[in-house]
Amino acid sequence: MSDTTNIMTRSSERAGSAYNGYVMLAVLAVVTAAVLFVILGAVPESGATKPEKLAFVGTIALGIIVVLIGSIGFFMIQPNQAAVITLFGEYRGTVRDEGLQWVWPWMIKKKVSVRAHNIHSEKVKINDLRGNPIEVACNVVWRVSDSAQAVFDVDDYKEFVNIQIEAGLRTVGARHPYDDMSDEDETTLRGSADIVNAELREELNERLIVAGIIVDEAGLTHLAYAPEIAGAMLRRQQADAVIAARKKVVIGAVGMVEDALSKLSSDGIVELDDERRAAMVSNLMIVLCGDREAQPVVNAGTLYQ
Repeated sequence: MSDTTNIMTRSSERAGSAYNGYVMLAVLAVVTAAVLFVILGAVPESGATKPEKLAFVGTIALGIIVVLIGSIGFFMIQPNQAAVITLFGEYRGTVRDEGLQWVWPWMIKKKVSVRAHNIHSEKVKINDLRGNPIEVACNVVWRVSDSAQAVFDVDDYKEFVNIQIEAGLRTVGARHPYDDMSDEDETTLRGSADIVNAELREELNERLIVAGIIVDEAGLTHLAYAPEIAGAMLRRQQADAVIAARKKVVIGAVGMVEDALSKLSSDGIVELDDERRAAMVSNLMIVLCGDREAQPVVNAGTLYQ
């Protein structure tokens, strides 16, 4: 037996046909006037038989039904709105023309907003690339680009968008660390906002294309360590900052000491052997790298006594 895989047929929007509603409104007015004329002409006389009276009642009922059925076909299209038309379960096109429109009464009309929608997601707790629990949230601007896909290819396209935003946020958040704890220059959630936002937008577009949805803008609006590790990670960040500051101070001090020794030697101010040079380097490094002001010490002797 060969395995068969059922693949969902993807819908595609196409233009639907509708009549100008104002013209059809005039036609309906003419039909209504004609129905009234027929009804008034069919009024039975006082001595009419029962079948004649029933025929008159039937004429009135038929006229009312005709007018009501004709009225059902009217619908209004607002700017940036579309109406998906179906006939007995078959897709017959999408109407995007603004204003009053009319279709045959037995056609079903489902309106879809193609305006831009803005969603601010709830805070989601995920693990970053290094496994640290973090909280993230995002803001997404999306719109319907294909009304047929939005209506026929997913059950509820608005709920589908909400679920896929959370899934995409989890996927992108797990690709990168919260912060750079090493010397490597890597993409981080905190320090590479433009890159992360572009990845999130691309991820959401890939997920929502099945529903005919386009994401115009996506970006993180909240990013923080989870409360259970926030204190520890804050101390770690403070320690990293202190180490980085110390490193910069030491590098600067080494350069200053090197310049000082070179200047003393080139100007012939003092001749330093290796031991005196080492002692001066030690003293200068203590002065330049110390957290407190240096206390001068008067040396009455020499390094050798």
